[in-house]
Amino acid sequence: MREIVLDTETTGFEPAEGHRIVEIGAIELLNHMPTGRVYHQYINPERAMPKEAFDVHGLGDEFLRDKPPFAAVAAAFLDFIGADSRLVIHNAAFDMKFLNAELGWASLPIIAMDRALDTVAIARRKFPGSPASLDALCRRFAIDNSAREKHGALLDSELLAEVYLELIGGRQPDFGLSVDVGGPGQSAAESWRPGPRPNPLPPRLSAEEAEAHAAFVAGLGDAAIWKRFA
Repeated sequence: MREIVLDTETTGFEPAEGHRIVEIGAIELLNHMPTGRVYHQYINPERAMPKEAFDVHGLGDEFLRDKPPFAAVAAAFLDFIGADSRLVIHNAAFDMKFLNAELGWASLPIIAMDRALDTVAIARRKFPGSPASLDALCRRFAIDNSAREKHGALLDSELLAEVYLELIGGRQPDFGLSVDVGGPGQSAAESWRPGPRPNPLPPRLSAEEAEAHAAFVAGLGDAAIWKRFA
C-alpha cells in the first residue's frame, strides 16, 4: 500500500482571505515504510509574506521571489501523490483546503477529502485529553525534533512519518491499528489491514548452508532439540 505523508506551509490561515501555499513537503511510504522518495518545493505565493508567517516559517519575500508559482509545479506535485495514494496529514482539513484552493485557482481537479488520513484525529482517539500537536507527539514517542526551530514542510513530514508509524503500532502496524484507529464511521482507508503475501519470498538459505546445518545437527546426537521437534 502506497501512502504519502504530507505537509504544507502557508502565508496565513484562510485561502478565502487570499493566503497561499509557500512550501510543500511529502514523503512516500510503501507498506508503512519510507522508500526514500520525497517531494519538496518552495512556492512563490505571489503576495507579500505577513510578518507572523515569516516568524513561523522563516521564509521571506526575497527568498520566495524566484520560486515558481503553484500553477507551475502543480503537475509535478499531483504526479508524486498519484491518483489514489492515501495522504497522511497532521490536521488534514487545513492542508487540504489550501491544496484544493490552489488546484482550483490553477483550474485543476481537486483532491477528494476521503483520501486524507488525519493524524490529529488518530492521536486524539488514542490519547484522549492529551496534547496532539506534532511536537507533543514527538515528545511522547521520544522522536528527536530538535532541528524543528522553524516550521518546515519537509522536516515536518519526516517527523510526522515517524509519529504516524508509532500511532498505528510502530513498525508492525497491525498491533495498534486494529484497536486505536478503528471505530464506527471509519473510512475504508482507516480500516485497511495488510493481507497475506501473494507469493512467498524465496529462501535465503543456500544449499551449502543447509548441508552444513544438517551435519552440525547430526553431530549433536539423538537428544538434540532440533531432532525432537523435526
